[in-house]
Amino acid sequence: MTKRHDGRSNLDVRKLQAKAGVIKKADGSAYFKIGNTAAYAAVYGPRELHPKFMQNPRTGILRCSYNMLPFSTTERNRPGPSRRSKELSLVTQKALLPVVDLSEYPNAVVDVFIELSETDAGSRCAGICAAAIALADAGITMKDLVPAVSVGLINNELVVDLDGEEEHMNENETPDVPIAMIPSTGEYTLLQMDGIMTKDQVLEALTLVKPALQEILKVQKQALKDRFSEGEQK
Repeated sequence: MTKRHDGRSNLDVRKLQAKAGVIKKADGSAYFKIGNTAAYAAVYGPRELHPKFMQNPRTGILRCSYNMLPFSTTERNRPGPSRRSKELSLVTQKALLPVVDLSEYPNAVVDVFIELSETDAGSRCAGICAAAIALADAGITMKDLVPAVSVGLINNELVVDLDGEEEHMNENETPDVPIAMIPSTGEYTLLQMDGIMTKDQVLEALTLVKPALQEILKVQKQALKDRFSEGEQK
């Protein structure tokens, strides 16, 4: 196991920061930062879903919107929806839906808006982490939070939480596996792959990532505890 360019070991995540209740007019909100990647999430609802033909009389619907702000990256990034943002919106919804119970809100929708203000690798995972905190802050019934982080492959060694420099090694072809998990059950709600890994490497990555996910979970929980404490003091 070798030291990485920023001094981290293969198992270390970047510096973590999280805060709940950061957007006053939202029903729930959160800020989550990992290294130099920062995400804001705002939750609105449950509220009546329109158009009505999209309503589900048995349960509410979770709708996610992922967006990278134009100034969040040095790469060219046009404002407004793109194919990538639409894909990551769906990925985020699928990652969060297993822990969210909207059965008490038939014909309703819960909207989650995620804005990335800084991006330096791991943006979809940061968005999921922020959204999970925001949903809990909004009082949505959840069976658990969802932490998420990536595992990459550098010089044939698995490393947790690639940063931007590592992600752009090897002509932008560094293998990268974003992973999200339900901590209480060990179920994975997100498992994607950019690049190529062997089956054994992917299985090893699923084990290797667990301590990092638990570390992120602690930060998510602390953000909600701090928010609750602030509410009690007011």
